[in-house]
Amino acid sequence: MAAGGFCKLPNGTVVVALNLPSPAADRPAGVRVLVHAQNRARALTRLRNLGLRAVYLRGNAAPPTPDEITAVLHHPDGLIWRTAPGTGVLGTDLTVELWHPIRALLRRPTPM
Repeated sequence: MAAGGFCKLPNGTVVVALNLPSPAADRPAGVRVLVHAQNRARALTRLRNLGLRAVYLRGNAAPPTPDEITAVLHHPDGLIWRTAPGTGVLGTDLTVELWHPIRALLRRPTPM
């Protein structure tokens, strides 16, 4: 199962972070998804409504970092992703990737 965690913000909302296997075949092996929502249940519902049906948050083993919280709060959708640490092109944590909107991950490839 995927590692993940959450952080409750001073205004009562939460940021949920999940490490998931990539839903797209042409994407890297794993992705880190961040969701900003009113509560944990709504955050997971947002992901399930996008087609990520088997998403669960058990425990708080990998909560979002302050940088991740800032990134998701500044995104208009409040739902972003990037390659999970350690699964970059070089297979190291040294590769830095920008955050992407969730629709870029779930986009269906156009048939050729």
